[in-house]
Amino acid sequence: MYSHMMVGSNDLARAKTFYDGLFGKPGRTDDKGRLAYGRRGSVFMVSKPIDGQPATHGNGCTIGFAFDSPEEVDAWHARGVEAGGTSIEDPPGWRENAFGRLYLAYLRDPDGNKLCGLHRPAQ
Repeated sequence: MYSHMMVGSNDLARAKTFYDGLFGKPGRTDDKGRLAYGRRGSVFMVSKPIDGQPATHGNGCTIGFAFDSPEEVDAWHARGVEAGGTSIEDPPGWRENAFGRLYLAYLRDPDGNKLCGLHRPAQ
C-alpha cells in the first residue's frame, strides 16, 4: 500500500547517526540532502521540511516497520536506543489485541517521531 514514508528533522546529521544505527546500515543522501533507507521495496526518508519551518513530530502518528521475528524487533529496538532513541510505552514483547497476537517495540527518534518495530506471526 505504501511506497514511502518521510519524517522531518531539524538536524540531519543527528538524524543520520540515529537512523544509520537503527537500521544497521548507512542511509543514502540525495541531491536535496534527504536521507533514504530501503527495505523490501519500501523507502523511509528523513528531510528538513521543504516549507522552511521547523520540523515537529506528529502527535498520534506512528511509523511501523515490519520484521520477520521477535529477535529482529529486539535487535532493531536495541540499536535505536544505542543510537540515541528513547524506548517508550511497554518494553518490547508480545501483545494481544483486536489485530491478533503481535510482537511490538516502540521508540522515539531524536526529533520525537514515534517508531514501532512489529512482528506478526503466521496465523
